[in-house]
Amino acid sequence: MRRFSIVIIAAVAALFFMACDKMSTSRDSNTGGASPTTSATPDAFAAARDTFVKNCKSCHGDNGAGGPVKLEDGTRLKVPSLREGHALRHPDSDFTKQIEKGGDGMPAFKDKLSAQQITEIIAFIRHEFQGGAAPPAEPNKSPMKGMKMD
Repeated sequence: MRRFSIVIIAAVAALFFMACDKMSTSRDSNTGGASPTTSATPDAFAAARDTFVKNCKSCHGDNGAGGPVKLEDGTRLKVPSLREGHALRHPDSDFTKQIEKGGDGMPAFKDKLSAQQITEIIAFIRHEFQGGAAPPAEPNKSPMKGMKMD
């Protein structure tokens, strides 16, 4: 009798474990393999990354390193790196001005990109290519600067 009880308990335990395994397999298949408690981390820079790829990558490259570029009209440019050098020393306002107005071979994007997109691209550059470096301080633009106080 004791042996029969052990066999019954083992069989019930085996059925229980098989049922649990089957439930987790069916749950995973409904969620594309992900468990229901797992959630994907959203990419905070997805929109800016897409804007960069469409508007900046052809000159600045995948990794923002810049370098020599030959334009469709045959013009050759030496595109600055977004990872080092001057890019690290310019405040965000300088980036905004350069993106909006262009210059030194770079086209103006003021009519192509919104102010929001430009701000997002600058944040993307700081995060992706400059290791999250904080931008340098903006120059003091106080209206009181240079005024003589009595």
